[in-house]
Amino acid sequence: MKRALWTLAVLLSHWRRHPMQLATLLIGLISATALWSGVQALNQQARASYDRAAATFGGTRTAMLVARNGVSFPQQLFVDLRRAGWPVSPVLEGRIQIEGRSFRLLGIEPVTLPAEVGDAPTVGKASLQSFMTPPGEMLVAPETLSDLRLAEGTRPQRDGGAPLPPLRVQPNLVPGVLVVDIGIAQNLLKMPDQISRLLIGKAAGRHAPLESVAGDKLRLVEPDAETDLERLTDSFHLNLTAFGLLSFFVGLFIVNSAIGLAFEQRLPTLRTLRACGVSARMMNAVLVLELVSLALAAGLIGLVCGYFIAGALLPDVAASLRGLYGAQIPGHLTLKPQWWFAGLAISILGALAAAAASLAKALRLPLLATAQPFAWQQAQRRWLTYQSALALAAFGAAGCFLWFGDSLISGFAVLAALMLGAALILPMFLEIVLSLGQRYARAPLGIWFWADSRQQLSGLSLALMALLLALAVNVGVSTMVESFSRTFLVWLDGRLAADVYVNAANDAQAHEIKAWLRERPEVEAILPGGRADTQLAGAPLEVLGLPDHATYRDNWPLLQSIEDAWVKLRPGDAALVSEQLARRLHLSVGDRIEVPASGGNWTLNVVGIYADYGNPKSQIAVNFAALTRRFPEIPLTRMGLRVSSSKIPALISALQAKFGLDNRNVADQATMKAESTRIFNRTFSVTAALNAFTLGVAGVALLTSLLTLANSRLPQLAPLWAIGVTRRRLAAIELLKAMSVALITTIFALPLGLLVAWCLLAIVNVKAFGWRLPFHVFPLQLLWLTGVAMAAALAASALPVIRLARMQPASLIRIFANER
Repeated sequence: MKRALWTLAVLLSHWRRHPMQLATLLIGLISATALWSGVQALNQQARASYDRAAATFGGTRTAMLVARNGVSFPQQLFVDLRRAGWPVSPVLEGRIQIEGRSFRLLGIEPVTLPAEVGDAPTVGKASLQSFMTPPGEMLVAPETLSDLRLAEGTRPQRDGGAPLPPLRVQPNLVPGVLVVDIGIAQNLLKMPDQISRLLIGKAAGRHAPLESVAGDKLRLVEPDAETDLERLTDSFHLNLTAFGLLSFFVGLFIVNSAIGLAFEQRLPTLRTLRACGVSARMMNAVLVLELVSLALAAGLIGLVCGYFIAGALLPDVAASLRGLYGAQIPGHLTLKPQWWFAGLAISILGALAAAAASLAKALRLPLLATAQPFAWQQAQRRWLTYQSALALAAFGAAGCFLWFGDSLISGFAVLAALMLGAALILPMFLEIVLSLGQRYARAPLGIWFWADSRQQLSGLSLALMALLLALAVNVGVSTMVESFSRTFLVWLDGRLAADVYVNAANDAQAHEIKAWLRERPEVEAILPGGRADTQLAGAPLEVLGLPDHATYRDNWPLLQSIEDAWVKLRPGDAALVSEQLARRLHLSVGDRIEVPASGGNWTLNVVGIYADYGNPKSQIAVNFAALTRRFPEIPLTRMGLRVSSSKIPALISALQAKFGLDNRNVADQATMKAESTRIFNRTFSVTAALNAFTLGVAGVALLTSLLTLANSRLPQLAPLWAIGVTRRRLAAIELLKAMSVALITTIFALPLGLLVAWCLLAIVNVKAFGWRLPFHVFPLQLLWLTGVAMAAALAASALPVIRLARMQPASLIRIFANER
């Protein structure tokens, strides 16, 4: 034991003499742990919110009965089922608006609520009477109370309606949900004696068959371990996890370089310890203990940094999930202890993985061989052929995933295999390019330039792999986002074709506004709009009503359609379907669908397919008059206006003054487009931040690799200085070599990044969202990323180059004195 402690003390003395190396090692571990744990914190927060939403008085965590046709059914079925022995509890769901914002309203019956809904917020016995008797109580999440800027106990005002019940905070509720007694909900939603679903508890005895009580009016929905929202957001969380893993591995490249440098510099010490009787096993055990201690310290700091990174990115992640999927995520982090333990474990395992090669070589090399620092570099070259074979295997696996895979996971597997293969093949690619340069060089110094660059590959390959992966991901994601942005703006021009959009508080105000608008000469057309929610093939469906007007006929973003598709819509037996619905149900133009409506199933012919980017739900568009016939209960409060462009500001001001509308209820096309674009840009801001983090870590990895090689390369540089090459010229040559290999890596990364973008657009995006974006190449963006990469390489090369240019001649002479 005493020998092990003395050995540890000797090894730790190295870090005291080389604080820069210790800082580099800790920076690598901290950055790897911080980025990985930060991403996991974001994912954990989101999934905790999904669980809260799923457990909100049933959700998908509880078995339930729903209407077979339509979205609601008579309350009498609840009474009949209770009398037949079914332990059911009614729930009514709808939406109301408060201060121009839409909230999900849930009506429950707390007396019959099943005990199995254990994670859901519940109404205690003490407050049962106040919850059920007028004016009742409205349960809200703390985040919702904060958003409404109201105190607990106050009664919010519904837009265009009477005051709502007093607010009471329920910590377990999901944001954006309001919970009241079912009788109050039926009055607020104007749905007397109607129910949305029946939650099923565990039966104490036998009950009658469902068909004998409800006939074919209801169907059973079994509880699901994964919610629709979780399935829908899988792609987003896989994308975050992929970024976290990439950043983690790039950080480990830094650790690998730092450990390699320290190992080489400690070779004389290791040789002396072995000669003094320290066995190879004890040496490795002490090295592992040293590494675990450093990893624990760095892991703790990395977890704290990861927490702050997650906290900084959480608002943008919440905006992304809300904008892309409609998911409500609270704006503060609540992390479990498992996150802290997992972060420390990943730091230790990562450090051991990064040091595995060095530890294995030290264990296998004989005593006298440890004094040969270049033996390892020469041995690494034998792996070049093996790496190339592994790269070809990875490319083959990518082809198999692409050909045979048909899921989101297989799409990400294609990306992972492609990037792994590219990283493994990079050293061979660089070897070929540098060999060609050496072959065609004529001057002796030029031949040495290319030959020495090949010599450095063994030490720089990991850092260059990190740079390749970071650049490829930057190119791929940036191309995807820019393609999405360009397509989104074109699509937005088609969807927001009206000049002014108005949202009345209720139907009565909508009639008043329409009557007033008909008297305004600047109003060229009033385009009423409506929307109904239903279910199709077990998933939510939006039914959009479009008036028969040239505004929609000329601008609606159709991808495919039959001739005279808009004429076919007029009778009410045809529909345009969104691309995601067409892909999900494998629909094509000419097919038929059965849509549940209030009066029964509605048979519609598919006459066209249109783009619907950014909508988490499937959607169809039908004639507006047909929609109001099939769904007479929907509010008709939305309308678009065609107005002379010069009269738009005056008309908006007149509407606001006449009917008390604010900016959220009346807006012009330009304002709505600007707001949509702002939301779009914020949606992808987290991706841009992770891109920047990853590229920054790759630059640090390149810096540590160059620092690792700086001392070991002095025996190659000293003879050149001795024959007359100045130190400044040597430094310039070293800088040129580093920039050359970085440029070759960047050139290789550009087509790889475009391939990554194609995979994201054509495979991952289709599986995640149900629609495919067109692929665009942006040359200026590629030039910009090339410049960023070269700037990162220049910054990484600056410190070792400056140190070489300022090196004292005595240090170079000492190389010959030491006979290195």
